[in-house]
Amino acid sequence: MADAALRPVWAEIDLAALRHNAGLLRRAAAGAELCAVVKADAYGHGAVPVARAALAAGASWLAVALVEEGAVLRDAGIDAPVLVLSEPPAGAMAEAVARRLTPTVYSTAGVAAADAAARRGGRRLVEVHLKVNTGMHRVGADLHEVAAVAAAVAAAPGLRLGALWTHLAVADGADAEDRRFTELQLRRLDEALAAVRAAGVQVPAVHAANSAATLLYPAARRDLVRCGIALYGVEPAPGLGPVVAEVAGACLRPVLSWKAQVSYVRRLGAGERPSYGRRRPLATDGLVATVPVGYADGVPRRLFEQGGSVLIGGCHRPLAGTVTMDQIVVDCGPAGDGPPVRVGDEVVLIGSQGQARLRAEDWAATLGTIGYEVLCGIGPRVPRRHLEPAP
Repeated sequence: MADAALRPVWAEIDLAALRHNAGLLRRAAAGAELCAVVKADAYGHGAVPVARAALAAGASWLAVALVEEGAVLRDAGIDAPVLVLSEPPAGAMAEAVARRLTPTVYSTAGVAAADAAARRGGRRLVEVHLKVNTGMHRVGADLHEVAAVAAAVAAAPGLRLGALWTHLAVADGADAEDRRFTELQLRRLDEALAAVRAAGVQVPAVHAANSAATLLYPAARRDLVRCGIALYGVEPAPGLGPVVAEVAGACLRPVLSWKAQVSYVRRLGAGERPSYGRRRPLATDGLVATVPVGYADGVPRRLFEQGGSVLIGGCHRPLAGTVTMDQIVVDCGPAGDGPPVRVGDEVVLIGSQGQARLRAEDWAATLGTIGYEVLCGIGPRVPRRHLEPAP
């Protein structure tokens, strides 16, 4: 990654805030274990330091999307249980077993691959979790086949079933239909559990809750909750802040701030049209600041078209022209309008400056997306500064 001393663009990761959020989620889980979801480099926050901080705050599991992501954790010396959230390809099962990861399975072919990898690797009773498709329709064993997959796990000499689980599609939804569908998914999970037990297979644990369900659906908490976005201090859905405070006794704290410095300031006259495409004339004579961050770093081009802004001098300042690959231009208004803007001034893309703030949720509302995409879109050219060493 680039050195922030060479390029004045960086993201600050507040690990104390992350531990605070993990503690809230543990309280909200009401006795269920906490699994910290650290896939996609911990949603752009840095998987290894985030994993260590979450474990220090009481998480007992970690979850990743890929075997490669689990290997990163193991290479860093992290020994906690790591769940791989999708069934690894057959060619990746040996690595999953060698790294002591917990694969998800949902097909008899996946079970066979995991069993073969366990026996070739000299390991017996590798734990796997069986995923059930209860309505998300991405991956998972369908209800009519889940008992057969569970029986295949039970019959495999190298495997043991650790849990049955599912993923909820609309636990963050606000309307009655979403609530009915979430409740339907939970009933289907119970049907799957009954079918597996009727086939004579023991199920030590069940899990279903993501961040939203942990907060909104006590019936979803079961034995383990898998929390991602809330761990990073972003509301799983707009308006859930008060719910968090009610359920957990405090508010989530944003973990990531994205900052830069002004690299150039120029005075332009009214009517000038900065940046590619000359898309919009300046309304008045004034100052335009250049900031060395662009779409290659995760600032979407459409942020300008949708009226996005940044913070400079504690004020919201709109973008003055099209986002380019490496730079943005910011309309700082007429000279004398607010604090003076100079080269080297701090620019906040996400975070707080004085009394003003811009959250990932604010970007998401402007862009018509979700906070997850905003955070995961911050690219590897932006160095992460972890403000407090993970314990």
